[in-house]
Amino acid sequence: MTQLVIYTTREGYGTDQINETMTAGELINFLEDFDEGTKIYLAFDKGYTYGGISTDCIKEEDEEDDEEQEED
Repeated sequence: MTQLVIYTTREGYGTDQINETMTAGELINFLEDFDEGTKIYLAFDKGYTYGGISTDCIKEEDEEDDEEQEED
């Protein structure tokens, strides 16, 4: 079975430091091309370390929450 690996890097200490990211709609459209059983992994450090995605690690936050953390 095919697996989907998203190679990502750490770009900053807050979301305001990220230059570009997909919207939820763009991600949904992209994932429509994959079978529903395709497992998704995150790759860090050019594939040296990996992680998974689960509902436990997804949290909806307001943009101002990130700004408040910077001020602390």
